[in-house]
Amino acid sequence: MLEFVNKELFPYLKAFKNTTDDTKTLAYKIGEIFSEIDNKIQSGHTLREALDIIDALEFKTQEQLDDLSHLYEDRLKLLGGAGRSGEYYTPRPLIKTMMQALDIEPGKTIYDGAAGTAGFLTEAYDYLKAKNLSTKQLKFLKENTFTGKNKMAQPYLLGTMNMILHGIEAPNMIHTNTLTEDTADIQEKDRYDYILANPPFGGKEHAEVQRNFPVKTGATELLFLQHFIKRLRAGGEAAIVIKNTFLSNTDNATTSVRKELLESCSLNAILDLPGGAFSANSSTGVKTVVLFFEKGKPTKKIWYYQLNVGRSLGKTDPLNENDFAHFLKLYKKKEDSECSWTVKVSDLDRKSFDLSVKNPNAPEEVAFRSPKEIIQSLKKLNKEAEKIVSKLE
Repeated sequence: MLEFVNKELFPYLKAFKNTTDDTKTLAYKIGEIFSEIDNKIQSGHTLREALDIIDALEFKTQEQLDDLSHLYEDRLKLLGGAGRSGEYYTPRPLIKTMMQALDIEPGKTIYDGAAGTAGFLTEAYDYLKAKNLSTKQLKFLKENTFTGKNKMAQPYLLGTMNMILHGIEAPNMIHTNTLTEDTADIQEKDRYDYILANPPFGGKEHAEVQRNFPVKTGATELLFLQHFIKRLRAGGEAAIVIKNTFLSNTDNATTSVRKELLESCSLNAILDLPGGAFSANSSTGVKTVVLFFEKGKPTKKIWYYQLNVGRSLGKTDPLNENDFAHFLKLYKKKEDSECSWTVKVSDLDRKSFDLSVKNPNAPEEVAFRSPKEIIQSLKKLNKEAEKIVSKLE
């Protein structure tokens, strides 16, 4: 059996990519997947047992296929962890919230240049599939709607498999370093209607890659944001997760990218996420925000929403869809509240374009005294009490 799997089956599946020139097809993707992997099971007996278990499973109905895709998603969550700089796994309630806020529509293209395990793309597929689609719309959804890119081999394979298991018949996942693409070469045909992404941050790119961007910087999050702005079609909308320091850092690169975003796009909203949104340990989780913007017109005002879930987020108590209900309720009309407010771009500092989250509507916090001040106060009260007791005596 091992000889058959290693010498006949895997080479046969690998050859699928040679049967078509269309890189979007399922056959090509199967061939590409098996070009990247080897059989790691060294015991024929173990392989036999695994096959017996799988053979007993049923994958015939749509409900069974949905169960399989959900099982796969659960495995991905455990593998990637919800806190490795967003590299593998973005919390699904957050992804669903981003899609609902944009109100993504069928018949349009969706792109994620840092796709990881394809969470944004598969959730978008499920979201759109639930609508009352025509046959033409469903065909476009399965074959032409989605494009994802991955630099690393493992997330590329996991993401491709995730798309296939969800029912996307043309899983257009591309194994490439997105940032090596020169933004000056992007043409209208290369642009997308929606971009949903949680690009990696904290990484560094060398000078050769930086030359592909108007603003030269080694910070991957700034390069990705420039890439997404260029890839978005005029009138297209994006929702991008980024480290909250992007709003306030004063270095030239960050300031320049902020300026570019505000001048070329309408930054409609900023969702400020609580610490621990991506981490099993909220005390070490990197603070992030979600930028919602539309390409083609400058920003005039920005609506902020500060998400406060009222609890410490962690592995056993992560974000859920109810946490975002109030945000979605206010988002459409951009209503002000105790946790939301609006800022005019004309009121921003024209040199730094600082976008820091400063809630003017939050209740004033009680100014607690320092321990030293409390001790001094107690000493003073004690002296006054002694005087009163002395008089009484």
